[in-house]
Amino acid sequence: MSDAIKHECGIALLRLKKPLQYYLDKYGTAFYGLNKLHLLMEKQHNRGQDGAGVANIKLDMQPGERYISRYRSIDSKPIQDIFDYINERFKQIEEEDPKMLKDVNFLKKNAGFTGELFLGHLRYGTFGRNSIESCHPFLRQNNWITRNLVVAGNFNLTNVDELFDVLVEIGQHPKEKSDTVTVLEKIGHFLDEENEDLYGQLKPQGYANAEIYDRIAEKIDIEKILKRASSDWDGGYAMAGLFGHGDAFVLRDPSGIRPAYWYEDDEVAVVASERPVIQTAFNLKSEQVRELTPGHALIIRKNGTVKETLINEPTEALKCSFERIYFSRGNDIEIYNERIMLGKHVVPQVLDAIGHDLDNSVFSFIPNTAEVSFYGMIKGLEDYLNDRKFAAIKALGSNITEEQLSEIIYQRARIEKIAIKDAKLRTFITQDDSRDDLVAHVYDITYGSVKRHQDNLVVIDDSIVRGTTLKQSILRILDRLDPKKIVVVSSAPQIRYPDCYGIDMAKMGDFIAFEAAISLLKERGLEHVIQEVYRKAKEQVNLPKEQIKNYVKEIYESFTFEEVSAKIAELLTPPNINAGVEIIYQTVENLHKSCPNNLGDWYFTGNYPTPGGNKVVNKAFINWMEGKNERAY
Repeated sequence: MSDAIKHECGIALLRLKKPLQYYLDKYGTAFYGLNKLHLLMEKQHNRGQDGAGVANIKLDMQPGERYISRYRSIDSKPIQDIFDYINERFKQIEEEDPKMLKDVNFLKKNAGFTGELFLGHLRYGTFGRNSIESCHPFLRQNNWITRNLVVAGNFNLTNVDELFDVLVEIGQHPKEKSDTVTVLEKIGHFLDEENEDLYGQLKPQGYANAEIYDRIAEKIDIEKILKRASSDWDGGYAMAGLFGHGDAFVLRDPSGIRPAYWYEDDEVAVVASERPVIQTAFNLKSEQVRELTPGHALIIRKNGTVKETLINEPTEALKCSFERIYFSRGNDIEIYNERIMLGKHVVPQVLDAIGHDLDNSVFSFIPNTAEVSFYGMIKGLEDYLNDRKFAAIKALGSNITEEQLSEIIYQRARIEKIAIKDAKLRTFITQDDSRDDLVAHVYDITYGSVKRHQDNLVVIDDSIVRGTTLKQSILRILDRLDPKKIVVVSSAPQIRYPDCYGIDMAKMGDFIAFEAAISLLKERGLEHVIQEVYRKAKEQVNLPKEQIKNYVKEIYESFTFEEVSAKIAELLTPPNINAGVEIIYQTVENLHKSCPNNLGDWYFTGNYPTPGGNKVVNKAFINWMEGKNERAY
């Protein structure tokens, strides 16, 4: 119902632990790994549809033979485009000699993407940047096999400026100031140093150069490289990397902000951003897939050993709750149950909003991603009704008649499919009025599902961020049904602060909760609060991020949660609407009850898990005050 929020990306890493011939013999195809990677990426397409990329490394190739393949796409269907591109070579081989598709030695030498180590990535374009150059995986090439590095991640770092300056100080000349390039070069720098150190140790021992690099591949200390490279990273990340000789890793941030899950057996080792995609791809139970521990790296060596290793000491676990509310696929057993609880916990507020009048209230959901929380809300209403039925039957005692019993037993919450989303409508007309009219018809409604001027209409959504779509489209559409009252329920709390760890919510002006608080301050003659927060924010600009405080919290301190919600409803109610409108938000307390193992709530509370978060919210508020329409990181 709210405007679409874009998530940065998802990752999929796959290592085949057996020779390719094994998979050909057992599964009938030499493309077992490629097919599994395709499935892992398709099952995570919710995490990025603006671009994708795939990299592959072949083990034990001879000098002069290509051992790294990479292809990236920003096609309208990037995953399909990538695998169509990869399959073109196999179609060509099939036309020339079909038997060669069963010859793994021929394939490794003559076709790309036929190696044992795969890395896939999906992304949404952020702040207008959606070029091939912005697509992962990123590649750092070198003639020495152990110095080649491929990196892809689900992350945002808040201190790119600091990290960039460090690279410049050590003599590098990065091609751009982005967190991806900075991460690539930071890991690459310490990879180079590790190579040089090992070379210095091995050369005096009399090894030939070719032998030295074989020994380096065996002895390279990935744990040390990652510790040195990531020691000053501030942000949320699940970072995946491949080395040219065949080692691989996935590193997770110390707070566990960004998710990562893994599985291994004697055939494969696999990592993905979401657990159920691994379950689906390899037909597993949820307990067989492990969560990568915050602050740890999963290190997969060329010899096939897999080990989870401490890299950065874990801090307080503040895993992103927005993953659970909105982004991640709802078929994860834990996420499904959490979304059910999110719906259940808003029931008392909903009942208050409709005056406990279930006989004259209709319940529905928009959009489809809110369906699970809708089920939770209905289960909560059923529990309430059952308690009410029990009390009514008990009160009537032995004098109850069949008619009375029937009337009590058959009470239920009225559920309807209210809104239907049509295909995207397109127009060449550019005038605002015409465009708004078109937007207002993206959804259609089920006419006759609501008793006109008598029923309350309650609809639940995952979250309400900006509220633009709600104001321009949804409320007007729902009002066509002539309900007495429209109650919009958000399964997430009020989004008050920007995210800076991998979700595209970056500007203060994008949040309807912030706009509501500013409106309340102005209405009540409290504009001095706005100026005071601005003054405090400006005074902190040159402080180290570790010393910066989030004074933007003071914008909200004068008002109750309910006052802000009421102002939001007022701001989002379009003119000429007949029904009364109330907007209900999940409380932070009930969010924590619903998602007890994912307590990262900084977009709701302003309690950032890293010092860089306070720096970002500080800058975001200054940008808003100074009229700068730009991201704060």
